Amino acid sequence: MPVQSRPVRDSSVHFRLLQQYLVLLKRYPILTKSVTSGILSALGNLLSQFVEARRKAQKGAPVSNIDAAGAARYAIYGLLITGPVSHLFYQLMEVWIPTTDRFCVVKRLLLDRLIFAPGFLLLFYFVMNILEAKGWTDFEKKMRRSYWTALKMNWKVWTPFQFININFVPVQVHISLHFIRQ
Repeated sequence: MPVQSRPVRDSSVHFRLLQQYLVLLKRYPILTKSVTSGILSALGNLLSQFVEARRKAQKGAPVSNIDAAGAARYAIYGLLITGPVSHLFYQLMEVWIPTTDRFCVVKRLLLDRLIFAPGFLLLFYFVMNILEAKGWTDFEKKMRRSYWTALKMNWKVWTPFQFININFVPVQVHISLHFIRQ
């Protein structure tokens, strides 16, 4: 029995939104990924603030207001840094370590985890320091206080997700999990 296809206009709104997003990814890959990263970075920061506030409230501790400026900084970082840098990195990875390489799965993961993730975290700390209008001394303190701990946590939490992202998601739609890692 032949299967009839339905025109896109008769599809669900979710399907049409996905189709439009994929068209935008194809036409404007860097811009689309940048805007996506900006939005998801801001939402991730807001979610983190809500979870932290709820945790404090349950313990009876004073709860601070939501930091809209913090969410804006994350949006700026996602828009201007995460989207373009991740797009470029994944494109270069395709060239540097093609799928024809016998050990591409391992090499890609090692490149991401041991080279890109540490550098990207350093860039995150540096740019956030600038966006927060802090000086070099504050940056050095932050690096000494939390960089190594954050990087180890990044490796523990995000390595399985990056393995899937790098090796099984088509490069055209690669998502950057880096926006959520900080």
